[in-house]
Amino acid sequence: MVSEKLLYLDPSQPIEKRVDDLISRMTIEEKVAQLGSQYAPSLMERTELSHDKMNKLIGKGIGQITRIGGTLNITPEESVKIANGIQKFLKEQTRLGIPAIVHEECLCGYTAKKATIFPQIIGVASTWEPELVEAMTTKIGEQMRVVGAHQGLSPVLDIARDPRWGRTEETFGEDPYLVSRMGVAYVTGLQGDSLQTGIIATGKHFLGYGYSQGGRNWGPSFIPKRELLEVFAKPFEAAIHESNIGSIMNSYSEIDGIPCGISREILTNLLRNKLGFKGMVVSDYVTIELNCKVHRVAMNTTEAAILAFNAGLEVELPRTAGFGKPFVRAVKKGKVSEEALNQSVARILKKKFELGLFDNPYSNDDQKRILKVFSNPENKKLASEIARKSIILLKNEDNLLPLNKDLKSIALIGPNANSVRNLLGDYTYVGQFEASASNATGVSELDEEQMALLKQLFDDEDPDKFTKNSCEIKSILEAIKEKVSKNTKVNYAKGCEIQSDDKSGFKEAIELAKKSEVVILVVGEKAGLTRGCTSGESRDRSSLTLPGVQDELVREIHATGASIVLVLINGRPLSISWEKENIPAILEAWLPGEEGGVAVADVLFGDYNPGGKLPISVPRSVGQIPIYHNCKPTGGISVWAWNYVEENTTPLFPFGYGLSYTKFEYDNLVINKQNVDSKDTVEISVDVKNIGKIRGDEVVQLYLHDNEATVTRPLEELFGFKRVTLDPGEKATVIFTVSMKQLGFYNENMEYVVEPGNISVYIGSVHANHGSGYLDLGDIFAQKDVKLKGKFKITGETIDLSKDKEFFSKIVVKKKE
Repeated sequence: MVSEKLLYLDPSQPIEKRVDDLISRMTIEEKVAQLGSQYAPSLMERTELSHDKMNKLIGKGIGQITRIGGTLNITPEESVKIANGIQKFLKEQTRLGIPAIVHEECLCGYTAKKATIFPQIIGVASTWEPELVEAMTTKIGEQMRVVGAHQGLSPVLDIARDPRWGRTEETFGEDPYLVSRMGVAYVTGLQGDSLQTGIIATGKHFLGYGYSQGGRNWGPSFIPKRELLEVFAKPFEAAIHESNIGSIMNSYSEIDGIPCGISREILTNLLRNKLGFKGMVVSDYVTIELNCKVHRVAMNTTEAAILAFNAGLEVELPRTAGFGKPFVRAVKKGKVSEEALNQSVARILKKKFELGLFDNPYSNDDQKRILKVFSNPENKKLASEIARKSIILLKNEDNLLPLNKDLKSIALIGPNANSVRNLLGDYTYVGQFEASASNATGVSELDEEQMALLKQLFDDEDPDKFTKNSCEIKSILEAIKEKVSKNTKVNYAKGCEIQSDDKSGFKEAIELAKKSEVVILVVGEKAGLTRGCTSGESRDRSSLTLPGVQDELVREIHATGASIVLVLINGRPLSISWEKENIPAILEAWLPGEEGGVAVADVLFGDYNPGGKLPISVPRSVGQIPIYHNCKPTGGISVWAWNYVEENTTPLFPFGYGLSYTKFEYDNLVINKQNVDSKDTVEISVDVKNIGKIRGDEVVQLYLHDNEATVTRPLEELFGFKRVTLDPGEKATVIFTVSMKQLGFYNENMEYVVEPGNISVYIGSVHANHGSGYLDLGDIFAQKDVKLKGKFKITGETIDLSKDKEFFSKIVVKKKE
């Protein structure tokens, strides 16, 4: 045990002095140990911590402990016991008593037993409400901190431009402004006002991971430098400057032949020097090993570790493989600078001090306190609100929806109609537990006995039963049965599996459809990391149609003449062209989490009016990819014919699209200046009114286009949005204040500037419908579906904004009767 009189243990001293003092006392071995990590199960014998294993693996200290709650089927109370046991060993049995950071996954909830499971992030993005994101991650952070966790490996700040990519579901969508705004809210909520009570957020995956070759996981990213900076780096830059994000994780992909995990250009020149990041750079799991085994840019793991560290990667997750004893020898031989090592260790230790770990590394193990945090009814209330607000009404022909609760008979048909497991995203406890039980990722640190127990536990329970034992959740079928009147007969037929070619269930489904007043078809995907899943990490697809024989099931049910509502449970946009033409009502529910079943029922039967909007374009077919709203002027058309030979170049459903059970009217676009100095701001206001008969939400969206820049600019760029709730007859004025600094871009000399020029303004709830909306080459920006249009001119001189960027518009809403 170390003396309490040492300067680095004195809480009255500034953190910088404490860090310097501690580093001055550390050996090279102890410093390098801070770069590493160990899985919690690797320190255990069955279910108990092993002193021998801890002495062997973390006897010199350790930087991080990997996923206590996320790798073991244990209660929150048991997680606290293990976390405290590890910290006690480090504090009392290591020379300097340096505590560890415990990290966990937390994308849409802390991935552990009994933690709240919120909707998957693509659904959260569909709310277009950053305030909800911040509220969600505040709750996630509370649950993590109470069990002794300190860092969350989220948010995903990737721009998703290829929905074939399985991890599309983990993103906030395709638009850099939307991803940035939601990402900043995520970080703000998770980290809180202080890391003394908050959780270190980790932005991932830096950089370009969401736009890989063929939409394939770990595939190379072929992205031009200007686009890389303006689009893909923007959410990270915003998180750095607007929310002081504490950690960044590298991408598995390569850019221009250099894997991001060993790219000094990406991790140091861009991330630290250009974007100004001051926190820790952590590796995506087994990055160092992959650079040797997959990318093949190093002869062995130690060589790969040297390349990674010298590039700017400083924490190896989820286990120490590269930053071990051979790396210590590399430092002593001068292959790695000890000065650089000191700088990296200082950043790591600074976070540990900011977290308060040196003053008290333990979590309060009072069971009542832990239970209070995990069973807080506000958690489920918030999960319900987000699930409701994430649902998007894609079609509602003849106002089929909402349904009457007094219908005589309803048929619930489809592989997702009565599944609770399939309501959840890939990075949830259930999804991750499946992956661990099957060792899907190949990086589990469970020993044979622990793995056997895990497999037995999972094999003993079907996925739905296991899900219900992990959280409180209802299927869509169960929720609908509780929603409708006692006289309504609700029948169910699965019809088919998600992926199977088996059609033996069709007959029962068809018979039910024939004798039911309404059919609710619940189809789509299953998210996870195993081969039985169609969405999620490594579950990339070559087609975007409904998997398996679900398309055929939909058509067979349609052939009965039944009145059909189609509900999609999925992690990526699905090309449902036939369904759009033939099915009268369609809901996009994504992966709505533990309150998703009830939320879908609420929307179907009118207890909630859907107001979600698409955060990503839905292609007509996979052949349109890539397709995204902020394309270049010639990017959304096929000159001269405008369209493909086979189909339109426009998306099936555009970015920003979503219907409601009520109607809204836009009016009175006011731009307060026609000439705006390049150093000034412009105020753009618009009135929106609910002209329908029920209360509803509308997302007002502001798009701008630069008509005469020195380099080509996107056809439209999102510059602000606001979700407003209006009663029938109620009006609101939404006022956007846009700084000209937001209109900056990289010119032909790669200088970040704002230039004088003419700016077009577009306001509405549905973005420009490119392609068929073009009139001729003289007016290629004439657009359908834009509610209101205007313009202003930027005047003055060209200004260098490289050190003076602004990211978001300021928004005020004024309600009127």
